[in-house]
Amino acid sequence: MDHSAERTLSTYLTGFVLAVVLTAIPFALVWGELLTGPAVYYVIAVAAVLQVVVHLVFFLHLNLRSTPAENLFFLGFAAVLIFIMVGGSLWIMLDLHHRMM
Repeated sequence: MDHSAERTLSTYLTGFVLAVVLTAIPFALVWGELLTGPAVYYVIAVAAVLQVVVHLVFFLHLNLRSTPAENLFFLGFAAVLIFIMVGGSLWIMLDLHHRMM
């Protein structure tokens, strides 16, 4: 096995281990009832964002040095669209909940 294949394999294994740990932490917190209320939601959200970063860096090999600017621009645009869709959906659901109570 040459050096580049070994580096790629170690990169993938590191990303896999980080992804498993970032998945296991929220599961353990909820299953073991170690956190309750809003705190568990914040931990889940932070773990989800970190997992997205791990996937982008370790599996898609995106970084600020070797990735073309156009790709980063479109990735940022997609992130903004997803944020608007998720945020708008939550806003609508919370407003409907407030109106029904």
